[in-house]
Amino acid sequence: MHSIAFQLGSLTVHWYGILVATGFLAGLWTACRRGKKDGISSEQIADLGPWLIVGAILGARTLYVISYWREQFADKPFSEIFMVQHGGLVFYGGLIGAVVAMYIYLRLKKLPIWKVADVLTPSIALGYVFGRMGCLMNGCCYGRPTDLPWAIHFPASHETHGVGVHPTEIYDSVLNLGFYLFLAWLYRRKKFDGQVFAAYLIGYAILRSFVEYFRGDYPVYYLGGWATPAQLVSIGIIAGGLLLLFLLPRPQPKQV
Repeated sequence: MHSIAFQLGSLTVHWYGILVATGFLAGLWTACRRGKKDGISSEQIADLGPWLIVGAILGARTLYVISYWREQFADKPFSEIFMVQHGGLVFYGGLIGAVVAMYIYLRLKKLPIWKVADVLTPSIALGYVFGRMGCLMNGCCYGRPTDLPWAIHFPASHETHGVGVHPTEIYDSVLNLGFYLFLAWLYRRKKFDGQVFAAYLIGYAILRSFVEYFRGDYPVYYLGGWATPAQLVSIGIIAGGLLLLFLLPRPQPKQV
């Protein structure tokens, strides 16, 4: 755990911010390259970038503050809500915020929503790989105690008190790297617009729910201690993905 990368005078640069920014840039770059194959120019994808950044950060931070208000913010100065560099972003909130921002931008520009969504989708999984490594450096999203040989130990001052825990951040990163490769493969073989995005919703929710069983940082669990907040949200995400797979229009066969 090394949360601070370096300092420039009074400015402290955190690894969390560097890795999240790296993930976003890697995702945007791969999306620009992918979009050319589907008639979406690099300029159109790049122009969408600032909208995605603002939407993702607002959504991710808002959901985090709501989820941890009592534990982390109720007795802190109001300005702490905006200290994103300290960590504290909920991915599902970021996904929702980014989707809303993307929808607004594409409607304004009159671009095909599901086609662009498919272009961006594999890059979401790729960016997530870097984001979770940022969580590891920041010491958040840690796992439950374990005696497994690959357990990791944070400093004694950390919430885990130096006890070996599951490296859930690494689990998430490795699984999403494989998921990125799958989505990139699926994109080249998709049968209809929106298929890749729908597959992402289902696949990510399943992977996230699996890793959640090893998480140890939640102050509150549901369903008698069996479910984390993210697992409950995952149920709705899976349902949404399945609905899209069934409801999205397929291309009509050509008349002979």
